[in-house]
Amino acid sequence: MDDTEKWAAVEEGIELLQEGRLEEAMSELHGVAEETPDNEYAHYFLGNAYFEKGDHAKALKCYVAALDVVPDYIGAMVGAGQSLRYLGDHDRALRMGRQVLRKRPDDPDALFLVGATFFQRGDYPQAQPFLEHFLETNPEIEVALEVEGMLQICRGEVEPPIQA
Repeated sequence: MDDTEKWAAVEEGIELLQEGRLEEAMSELHGVAEETPDNEYAHYFLGNAYFEKGDHAKALKCYVAALDVVPDYIGAMVGAGQSLRYLGDHDRALRMGRQVLRKRPDDPDALFLVGATFFQRGDYPQAQPFLEHFLETNPEIEVALEVEGMLQICRGEVEPPIQA
């Protein structure tokens, strides 16, 4: 199966995902992944659906399946890293993000992943340069505002919220 055929096979699932119809998208993409296990896009977008649903463990499994097919799949690497971050596995999330940055030093998703992971574990001096570099990539305003708030904490301008 060539790349064009792989994309064609997941097109319906991607549309459902973009429409926010997660259950239908997952059903469609799961079927494609079972029928053509060598279709990295089916695994990747199924991972995106699980991630959006909040099932980060299943999302991680899907991203790993995509990486089993194409080990250098940057999107799946970032997705796996974000899943690991949400699961609290900061060391592995950082490894995944740094692996992407070795291949693409200015990758915005990897910069955010590494910066947010350092931030999440309270290592603000390590987080700051990655978050600043991320802002240089001109992200969407909502994310830029979130990162600016994180940077205010990193710079000591604002106290971090107290965790319950």
